[in-house]
Amino acid sequence: MNVYEAIVTRRSTRKYKPDAIEPDKLQIVIEAGRYAPSGGNNQTNHFLVVQNADILTKLTLLAESAFTKMTVTEDTYPSLRNSILASQKGGYVFTYRAPVLIIVANRKDYGNNMADSVAAVENMMIAANALDLGSCYINQLYWLNEDPSLLAALRELGLKEEERVYASMVLGYAATESGLPNRKPLERKGNEVTFI
Repeated sequence: MNVYEAIVTRRSTRKYKPDAIEPDKLQIVIEAGRYAPSGGNNQTNHFLVVQNADILTKLTLLAESAFTKMTVTEDTYPSLRNSILASQKGGYVFTYRAPVLIIVANRKDYGNNMADSVAAVENMMIAANALDLGSCYINQLYWLNEDPSLLAALRELGLKEEERVYASMVLGYAATESGLPNRKPLERKGNEVTFI
């Protein structure tokens, strides 16, 4: 698979097998993130790679608890609304039960924190597709950046005092018969292009 194919066939995977990812494949995905562009080549992203099932469960429960306390309004972003309502219903698992959650943090006083973090996640998702792994962008931890319980749990995992989460992703083998992610490209309905 060439780079273009890895980009256009990358799709979000929301059902995963519990199978662990081989360490060499996981390392390739992480290195792809570490080699993403960053403002001024600052390289200030901090990657927290969570593979421990107990910690994934703890983060899931903390996120669900935080979303349960939120209120939905008519202006609530649709995906955030879904997280809140699913949490209030009970049993919400923002990681889709993937075996790996990669959290990308950065300094909260750095002007390119989100751009650098998202560039890293995109690189990792493309690399994952090329390695026959499924992935999905995860925004929930960013939405809960200042939740005290979640912040305390992330600090226990190595998040520094001056850092916050700006992007995340899950990673694993797709829960399909072949174990491969869905790669059927979706028709582009937006993202207008104007040539000058």
